[in-house]
This record gives sequence, structure tokens and C-alpha cells, in this order.
Amino acid sequence: MSEESTIQMSSTPITIDRLKSDLFRIGVCEGDLLLVHSSLSSLGWVCGGAQSVIMALLSVLGPQGTLVMPSHSGDWSDPTNWSNPPVPNHWISIIKESMPAYDKNLTCTRKMGKISELFRLQPGVIRSEQPQLSFSAIGPLAKTIINGEQTFPQLGMNSPLGKCYELKAKVLLMGVDYDSNTCFHLAETLIPMMKSELCGSPILINGKRTWHEFIDFDYDSSDFLLCGENFEMTDRVSINDIGCGRSKLFSIIDAVDFAKKWLLINRKF
Repeated sequence: MSEESTIQMSSTPITIDRLKSDLFRIGVCEGDLLLVHSSLSSLGWVCGGAQSVIMALLSVLGPQGTLVMPSHSGDWSDPTNWSNPPVPNHWISIIKESMPAYDKNLTCTRKMGKISELFRLQPGVIRSEQPQLSFSAIGPLAKTIINGEQTFPQLGMNSPLGKCYELKAKVLLMGVDYDSNTCFHLAETLIPMMKSELCGSPILINGKRTWHEFIDFDYDSSDFLLCGENFEMTDRVSINDIGCGRSKLFSIIDAVDFAKKWLLINRKF
């Protein structure tokens, strides 16, 4: 969305105070463990951009709250499987031999949005070691969630996402919909019939850059919008605008438990 479009959709600039008020209204509380998925452009014209959104979130959560965001880098993967867009076949071996190892400090996010990308760079924020599906966090529970280990499956119960479930996090979809909701992927990992696939990433092993192949689930978000619509019918989702963006807040436990049952009934495995 262009800046002109965000100006046109906003009757006034979206300020930090407005964001804080909207966060409180939807149900974010001081001291929460909050997993946030976001789209800056969907919020309208935010005065201060991604910085203001991060400042508002941290202010509402306070010093006892913990903020978590996905910091996925899906391009640190096997180029053989790239389709959006694909690369020429004769590039694949060059990419696999030359792509630098995943570095939690250097490797950029991909398609996570400006808020997530800026958040991972903030002082005090720590990022996990999953080469493709990492998370970043700050707050008292950050080191419990981000434990410094590479975990496979990358979105299973031993991952930062699984830790958020164990610690009863809230999930905030800020201007995005359920197709961006990673916790539904956690539900996928709990289904015995889920298909797996061979994945690859360049990582450091004993300090040496290595192309590492591993088995992970064949994650699929194609039915997450429909799953989310049905989840909302349980009346366990708080829905309100943050800025100009329709946003949703819910318990990760409620969402994952519902999605597991729903997927078992409605998806063909």
C-alpha cells in the first residue's frame, strides 16, 4: 500500500497515544506475554511509523510484559523449492554453495513487514536460531522463549512458538488476518497425519558454514482464513480497530486447540 493510500484512509495521523488507547481497548494488558503479527500500512498513516508502533506496544505491556514477533527469513531455504518467484535451474547449486549462513543478527526478515524487521534490531531484543522460521522477543520471558537452540520442527512445541503456548501467550493480529497467524502452524505439528518435507538452510555448525538438510512439516496456511472465521464463532476473539486496521486478540491456547480439532475435521491429509 502506498503512503498516499495510507493518508487517504486516515482521518487524522495515528499517534502513539492513539495506538496505546486502541491496544488497551482491544484487551492488551500490562504484564502480558504478547505475540504480535502486524502490517504497518494497514494501520493507516502512523506518525513515526514502525517505531511508534513498537513504542506503543512496549509502553502498554510495561516492564513486566514480554513482546514476541515472528522474524522469519523464508529465503534462507532450499532454492530448489522456490516458486514465488523461481530461479533458473543453473543458479541453484551456486546459491546453495554461496549463500551465507543464517545469522540471527544479520539475516533480514522476509515478508514480515516493517514493524517486525525494526523490532528485531532493537537493543535488548533476542532472536532465535531457527534459520527460516525464527522469532524475536524482549522482556522477562524472552530468554525462556528464545533459548538459543536450533529446534526442528521449527514451529513445534519445542520452538519459541511452542514456548508461547506453554506460557499462555496472547496473540495479536494487528491489521492482518488469520493467514498470517503462525500459531495455527503449531496446531499442524500436533496432527499425526501432517506431511513432512526435506528442507535445507546454510547454518553454522562448529563455527563452519554448512548446508544443513533437515526434516520439517510441510506447513500450509491455505485454509487458515476459514479456520479463523470458524474460531471467531466461539466468541473467544476480541475484535477492534488499532489505528485504521481491523485487529484481533485471542489466547494462543484457545486458537491452537481449536485449530487442531478444526483441521482434523476439515482438511484432507
